[in-house]
Amino acid sequence: MRLGILGTIQLAGTVVFAAPVGIFGLTRLTEGDAVLGGGLAAVAVAMVALPHYLTTPGEIPMQIAERVIGRAVVTPDDEEDPE
Repeated sequence: MRLGILGTIQLAGTVVFAAPVGIFGLTRLTEGDAVLGGGLAAVAVAMVALPHYLTTPGEIPMQIAERVIGRAVVTPDDEEDPE
């Protein structure tokens, strides 16, 4: 998975908010509260993982544009070798 600059900044921002939730969840797990600790750890993992796998309504027009442009524009690498 390759991230651009904006994707990296977005991931860092997400980790800033997910880290305290995950740390608190792990602390609760070590103290014996398995339900709350496991739930909070799962929420922290979901906060980081879900944005990469879910498509938001704001991304749909960009994906459509990429597909249309990808079909319409031929890069030099895609052209056949004249030799």
